[in-house]
Amino acid sequence: MNHPDPNTIGAPAPAKRPTILRRLLSHHELATLLLLLHAPIDASAKPEIPQLREAGLIESIADDAGVSRIRLTSEGNAVLRGLGVK
Repeated sequence: MNHPDPNTIGAPAPAKRPTILRRLLSHHELATLLLLLHAPIDASAKPEIPQLREAGLIESIADDAGVSRIRLTSEGNAVLRGLGVK
């Protein structure tokens, strides 16, 4: 029979570290993030755009001509930093 550790009784549970990603990124999604690292791309350029937008890693912006472009969010940049890219 296991007995609880008397040193942890009544102690708050350790806080879970918040994570950005709820799932692993595919190699295509990672490649798209790497493309966006250097410059915004056309919103229709890659099929991974909707999944990355849903994950909060990219966002839409309009350039001076009103053309919709995609760029990394701060969360997307954090993912790349975590991979040692930035």
